Amino acid sequence: MPEGPSVRKFQLLASRFVGQVVAKVGGSTRKINVNELNALRLQDSQVHGKNLFLAFVAAGCPLGRRSTEEPVLQGEAASGTSSPAQVCAPQTHPKEEELQELQCSRPDAPGGPGSWLRFHFGLFGSVRANEFSRANRANKRGDWKDPMPRLVLHFESGGFLVFYNCRMQWCSSPVADPTSDILSAEFHRGQALDALRAPNPLCYTLLDQRYFSGLGNIIKNEILYLAKIHPLTQGSLLATSDLEHLLDCAVQFSSDWLQSKLRGEVLRLQIYQKEQCPLGHVVMKGTFGPSGGLKRLTWWCPQCQPAVLSGVGDPTE
Repeated sequence: MPEGPSVRKFQLLASRFVGQVVAKVGGSTRKINVNELNALRLQDSQVHGKNLFLAFVAAGCPLGRRSTEEPVLQGEAASGTSSPAQVCAPQTHPKEEELQELQCSRPDAPGGPGSWLRFHFGLFGSVRANEFSRANRANKRGDWKDPMPRLVLHFESGGFLVFYNCRMQWCSSPVADPTSDILSAEFHRGQALDALRAPNPLCYTLLDQRYFSGLGNIIKNEILYLAKIHPLTQGSLLATSDLEHLLDCAVQFSSDWLQSKLRGEVLRLQIYQKEQCPLGHVVMKGTFGPSGGLKRLTWWCPQCQPAVLSGVGDPTE
């Protein structure tokens, strides 16, 4: 599924339409009644980890505060300091009076009176502005069929937004903890380091959205390689300096990936889905995950990322 940098790009596309009124809707979703979006004004857009939130109000309501996006200052992002010039302006939570205004505007909104629509994207999920996704190859039956949009929002200005492969749900507010979002100005390094110090394989901890919201499988593989750490290494076996370096790699790689997306460039990956690492070593692949939890494919280089021995001499595997 799309990771934090991709969802932030989706928010940038949606933010162009903040303040505009929905003139027509379409799409294949059955999770919400799309007709309820007709004649509503898109008031705000926010992103938290892998989730996109759009706020809607009645067209006659005054336009509230809108979210803005600015480039990350990579040095400040890596150090965890707050700055108004980071990826997104610091994640803002609606004040109580603003939520009350939303609640008064649409008391009958499905899923709660707050009029926030939450989007969670599946594999190959995406958002497009003023264009539809087109098939670039035939399916297994040999048919050239364009992807089916889950939701299409046409605005009075003539522009439109298209949402693919996503789940939608009404909620009262975009409840989230920005201190766990790796691309937020409020990301809490101390909290993240405490999670990394746990006696669990780091490839499990990094995907825990409670501490690393927005960090997905691609970022996990890439930063473990950049930090030269074996995926199954237990965080408790590493020095604090090693964990801090891993955390720096997570923030820096995520920021670089976002910047490359905003420039329309493809970020070159070093280990994910590769047969050889940049140094020419053969890459290994395995499926790892906590007991009873989701198992994810992991790529690593045995030479660049050697296994760390535990106190009894056994490798972490």
